[in-house]
Amino acid sequence: MSSWSSENATKAYLQALKMGKRGKEPDVGEFISALAAGNNAQLIVMACSSIAVSRTLALVAAARQTGGRVVCILSGVIGDIDASKKSLGRYANCIEFVKGDAQKLLMGDYKGADFVLIDCNIDIDGHEKVFRAAKESVMHGSGAGVIVGYNALPKVSWRGYKTHFLPIGEGLLVTRIGENSDVGGGRKRSRWVVTVDKCTGEEHVFRVTSSSCPLN
Repeated sequence: MSSWSSENATKAYLQALKMGKRGKEPDVGEFISALAAGNNAQLIVMACSSIAVSRTLALVAAARQTGGRVVCILSGVIGDIDASKKSLGRYANCIEFVKGDAQKLLMGDYKGADFVLIDCNIDIDGHEKVFRAAKESVMHGSGAGVIVGYNALPKVSWRGYKTHFLPIGEGLLVTRIGENSDVGGGRKRSRWVVTVDKCTGEEHVFRVTSSSCPLN
């Protein structure tokens, strides 16, 4: 995963707007798309509890900007792959669907993923196990990446890890792996800012980054 690209993020956000259907979870898909594309993700893996939902389209939009690939791991019933392809229509051909244990696959065939999206409803504790596997997967690759959990309410955080909780949609958990590495002689720090449009009620999330250089 290379440095942040605001151009990729913007293009992926706009593409996700065109591909998706706005519903009761405003900006979730667009935010995920911009986050993946802005971080130039090359191997994007999504772990679903059941049928692949519209968030998968957001990852396709991101991959179009970065030239990456999208893998969707389904852990539900056998028919989920066919149902997912049907729900995604023509975009289904842009995704690699696989059936199996997300933990094992992240540590095996998809080791080195640099962007992982996890459905926190996989099971009661399953999402934390998948998160740990995702972390190891990222570390075996470039050592830097992003792990996002959706449907995070009321989980709030992944225990024992530095995680940002974003109150958009059904809640998002965002963890950056290797984000404290030195860049350009200093360290980059970031924080998430959530604002609500008083007229429309829509939530908007911004990532504010600043450099902190040593005082010598």
